[in-house]
Order: sequence, then structure tokens, then C-alpha cells
Amino acid sequence: MSSGLGSETFLEVEAKFAVDDSVAAPDLSALSGVDRLGHTAHHSLSAIYYDTADLRLTRAKITLRRRSGGNDDGWHLKLPAAHGRLELHAPLEDLSTPPAQLLSAVRAIVRREPLAPIAQIDNNRAETQLLGADGGVVAEFCDDRVTAWSLLPGGQQTSWREWEVELGPALAESLDGGALIHEATTVLINAGARKSASASKLATALGTSVNNAPVPPAVTPLSSDSPAKAVVDSLRAQRDKLVEWDPRVRNDEWDSVHQMRVATRELRSLMETFEGILAGPQLSHLESELKELASLLGTARDAEVVEERFVGLLESDDTGMVDPDADEHIRGDMRREYERAHRRIVRTLDSDRYLQLLDDIDALLANPPLSPELGGEPVPGAGAPDALPGSDAAEFDAESPSAAADFELPEVEAEADESEGAEPEEILYDHLATGYKKLMKRQKKAEKYYQDTSLPLHDREEYVHDVRKAAKKLRYSANAAKDSGLNAGKLSKACKQLQEVLGDFQDAVTSRDRIQQIAGEARTRGEDTFAYGMLFQREISRGNEALKGYPDAISEVKKAFKKVKPVKSGKKK
Repeated sequence: MSSGLGSETFLEVEAKFAVDDSVAAPDLSALSGVDRLGHTAHHSLSAIYYDTADLRLTRAKITLRRRSGGNDDGWHLKLPAAHGRLELHAPLEDLSTPPAQLLSAVRAIVRREPLAPIAQIDNNRAETQLLGADGGVVAEFCDDRVTAWSLLPGGQQTSWREWEVELGPALAESLDGGALIHEATTVLINAGARKSASASKLATALGTSVNNAPVPPAVTPLSSDSPAKAVVDSLRAQRDKLVEWDPRVRNDEWDSVHQMRVATRELRSLMETFEGILAGPQLSHLESELKELASLLGTARDAEVVEERFVGLLESDDTGMVDPDADEHIRGDMRREYERAHRRIVRTLDSDRYLQLLDDIDALLANPPLSPELGGEPVPGAGAPDALPGSDAAEFDAESPSAAADFELPEVEAEADESEGAEPEEILYDHLATGYKKLMKRQKKAEKYYQDTSLPLHDREEYVHDVRKAAKKLRYSANAAKDSGLNAGKLSKACKQLQEVLGDFQDAVTSRDRIQQIAGEARTRGEDTFAYGMLFQREISRGNEALKGYPDAISEVKKAFKKVKPVKSGKKK
């Protein structure tokens, strides 16, 4: 399988077993799905493993090696996956420098730290193929006699023997593959093997020498009595998601831009909402950086969403009124816009500024700047640098009074309670209440101005969009607060539903505006624009339809907030 990162990608699903030198390998031809044993090949393998000085890859259960002597000479990168490990291969063109296409997959982890050899593992391997009735490779059985050297301070030479059963590509993600691994495990243990106590050859090779390596910055443990614990835990979770989605965005995997944007916006929202629990100038700097990164991701995401909507509109059209030229322009323009935006994203992810942002987030988690009221001291911060490259995303700007919806936004009264006290849950509740009041304030503005046709359509729609943004912030805050003991789970769910209702409306607005822009370009080329007007009107209808769910959604938010109560004096009500 070819990866968008310019490398070959495989899913590795295997089981490892420790075995003494004197134990004979059993016959595996009777395993379910195995018709016969293939040829046994012998290989002398030698691999050098690379990592940073503080073992960032190893700690993340990632291995990067340069191996020679077998059927797959080259650079290999192994990443954790839901089932087994994802293995990326690249040619052995440079013996000392890992290839850029593999480093791209771990750039958010390695960042600017240099890579150096940490271990050498030599392996005399006897490899037997287990074949199915059709002659295809069901699995491979490897009998490995290993000699390894840890290159870390205090490292030693180690030798051992192990067996491996690795599924073939056809079974790697199937239930039959899991059954075969289970059956093989029974046979091998009965033959005298033991389940390996080590997850990998590298872990065995390094042994206790890993304790001599520096430790990267870690999240500072906070007392459960501190309201900052829930906030920092949530920040860490979103940091992890940001790092997780980084290589997937680079690889242009489906929905990756959206998920990375969500993590970026949630990080920023948490810092803004819980300012007062955390304090210090570095918060403002991080919020500014995250805002610009989210904006850059948003340009690509908007193009992605609009393209999906355009395709849906075109494929559901049964009028025959959309001519081929209009169809090509509508589909192609957004695809090209997304591709341009994605290239800007990748350039940004390779920039020093982005890597510094990741370092700064780690520094905040390692030493959370607690407010003085919570026993902390504000940390001086630096001024914000220039804008991220490519963050000058164009805004859609179309006005059409005839496009105004005939939907009336209901009036909603704010019912946030004032809370006092210094218990962690009470402090978090106060921040939730502030976010709820902001949501209700924006709701009132939207209800007041949405039907005011003296205002430009986009101004009125922006008030509705502001409601969605406030709901999103409140949802993120509720997610953080619910882990502290507050009954905020239903509030988070209700805010998500409101966010989705208004998100569907906003998607229709964005799509409608883009259609109008493309129609204008077509008009200047002298093309017929009737089809564009028809699609434009359909998006108006879809937007109005989305808003029908608004009254129930805002009502559920009100009900859910009433159930969020602070815990007085450390006792739950």
C-alpha cells in the first residue's frame, strides 16, 4: 500500500514469544486456514534504531530503524494502530539520515530534536510461510536468534531467542486473523514457549539503560482539590489529539483537517474560558497562535465542507438544468481551493513556529501557570510573532436580502446562577456560568437582529453564527468540568446538538456564498448562470430547514444548565 507521505505502508499484526535455545519449533501446518507450509528462508538481519536523546519515539511506542539483510531492506517506521502496528517503509538511500517522508509522520513528536542511534539489533532469522489453499500467505512464522547492543549510557549486549507469528495482509484486520493468532499461541506455548514480557525487540535491547536517558517535559500532577486539575487534564487530552492528527493531516487522510482544527480550537477555548484558574501572559500568546492555526485549518475545512455539499447538490439534481461547464466549475473550484489550502497547512506544520507552539504547550502543561489565588505565580511571556504563513484565508462576502430566512429565533432568558466559595467544583461552575451567560446574551442579540431586514443579510447571519461559537465554547468547558464532579455531561451533549444545528445552517450559508461567487465568475466569462441560481436557492432552503431544530436545541441547553450545580463544601448534593 502506498502512503501519501511517499512511503509504503503495511499493517503489522503479530504475536511474540520467548523461547529457550533448546526448544524445537512445532509444526504449524494444522492451524485453521493453513493448507501447507512454504519454504523456510534464512536471513541475517542487522538494524540500527534511532531516537532523540530523551527517547521521545520509544516512549510513544514508535520505532524508527534502518535495516539490511532481508527482503525489506530500508528505513522502517512503526506506529501504534488500533489493531497491531502501522509500518511505513522507505528506500535505503541514505545510511545515516532518516528519509523526510518518514520523519514527517513523527515531526510533531520529534520536533527539532536530533536523531541518533540508540541500539543495534542483529538477528539470524528462519522465516517460514504458512500458506492457504490458494497458495496465498496466511501468516509467517519467524524463529529469531537475536544479539543486541544498547547504545545508551550504561547499555549492554544482550542475546535471546524468540518466535513471532505475523499475519499476512489478507488476515491482518479480520476476525479469522485473530482466531489464527489465538490458535497459534496455544500451539507454541504447548511446545515450550512463553508469552514475551517485552513489547518489542528494541525494548528488550535497551533494558534498564532507558533509565539513564533524559526525560522529556511531563504534565505536572495536580491535586484533585485544585480546580486547575480538570483544566490541565483537558488541555493535555487536546494536546495529544493535536499531535495524533498531525501526521494524518500531512497525509491528507479523510476528516483529519477537521479533527485537528477541533483540537486546536478546544485548546484555545479552554485557555480563554478558564482564564483566572490559569493566568499569565503566555496564555494570551498561545491563544493567539492557536487562533491563527485554527484559521488556517478552517480555510481547508470550509473548502472541504463546501465541496461535499456541492457534490450532494449536483448528484441529487434531477432537473437536467445544470450544464457540464457549470458542473465542472462547481466541483473543480472547491477541490483546487482545498488542495491549495492543504499545501499551506503542510508548509506551516513544517515551520519552526508551529514546532515552537507545540513546545510552548508542553511547557505550559509541565509547569501550569496557576493564578495567584490558587497558589501560583504568573510567568512573564513573550510578545506574539508574525502571522503563521498562509493564514490570510479569504472570507466569503455575499449579500442578498432575498435570501433571508423566514424563521424567527425564539427569545431565551438567561438563568445562570451566581455561585460563591472556593471549592474546585464551585470555581469551575462559576466559569461555566459565565460561558452560559455569554451564550444567552448572544442568543438575545440574534433573536433581536435576525429579522431586522434593514441590516445586511451577512450581519444578521453572523449573530446566529456567534451563538454557535458560544455554544461550542460552553461545550468544551462542560467537557472539562464534568470530570471534576460537576453534573455537566448533559450540558455538553445539549451544546453539541445546538452546535450541530447551527453548524448545518452555517454550512449552508458558506456554500450559498461560494455559489454566488462562482456564479459571478461564470457571468464574466459569458456563461449561463441559471443553474447557479437554482443551487443557490436550494442552499437557502437547506439553511432554513436546519434552523427548524433551533428552538428545541436551545431549550435543551437551558434545561441541562439548570442541572449543573456546584458542590458546596466538598459534598455532592
